[in-house]
Amino acid sequence: MTKEALSWDWYRTFLAVLEEGSLSGAARRLGLAQPTAGRHIEQLEKGLGMPLFLRASQGLLPTAAALALRPYATNLATTAAALLRVASSQGRDPQGELTGTVRISASDVIGVEALPPLLANLRRMHPRLVVELVLSNRIDNLLQGEADIAVRMRRPEQDALVARRIGNIEMGLFARADYLERAGVPEDWQALRKHSLIGIDSDNAFTRGVQHLLGGLRRDDFSLRSDSYLAHLALIRAGAGIGICMAVLARRSPGPLRRVLPQLFAMQFETWLVMHENLRENPACQAVYALLADGLVAFAQGEPAPG
Repeated sequence: MTKEALSWDWYRTFLAVLEEGSLSGAARRLGLAQPTAGRHIEQLEKGLGMPLFLRASQGLLPTAAALALRPYATNLATTAAALLRVASSQGRDPQGELTGTVRISASDVIGVEALPPLLANLRRMHPRLVVELVLSNRIDNLLQGEADIAVRMRRPEQDALVARRIGNIEMGLFARADYLERAGVPEDWQALRKHSLIGIDSDNAFTRGVQHLLGGLRRDDFSLRSDSYLAHLALIRAGAGIGICMAVLARRSPGPLRRVLPQLFAMQFETWLVMHENLRENPACQAVYALLADGLVAFAQGEPAPG
């Protein structure tokens, strides 16, 4: 058997075993019998001419070769999933309803605070469409099929993408009124340092840039740290301290949040809706893209969702 003839099913089982840590777990996930999953691994190891797992009491432990193959198997899985989504979303059912699956990627805050009413409206308009919503602050690679449509907080640079500018979303420092009544309203950066501050846990170029804009704050100045902006919003709304928040969400929050140091800190995030140009004529993606574009423009402008 040549390596070119290796079955995709074997690689899919291989990836499931890597992620589940056992044949039984992989079999349950894939809907296979455990002996079938075991044969897939044995056939893949034989075809590649190398062991991929070590049998241990705690399960199957991946070899160095298995770990080296993992990103390639992941790419195969991503491509296969994208192929099935695109194939399923090319037409309509006998009643003329759009069918198929569309995968949307957005940050956790946008995915929880902006998209739900838009997706509810989508379901009313196109009840046969299926939506996969991926909440991630990283930029999914649309060119590799990790998502069909993405909401991005910066202008896309790839020529192969269709992009619509949603507008600028302003960010500022906000806190709940009762927190400021207890702790006082800071008048400058030095006073801000004495407060309970909510910020990013990671230390990278972006976070250091934001901290520089915040009067040179350092990571240790933040007493509540998380890489989830949705967690930041929840902490601000709970009265835990002062943090960065979208101005449009601050106005919508129960008991509107109060802005702090507006004369010193304001950030504008240019927001875009993006889709691969190959999906421009895809009926399902086209419908979802148009609905999201109108709804996100309304969100950025602080207006109710259309429909």
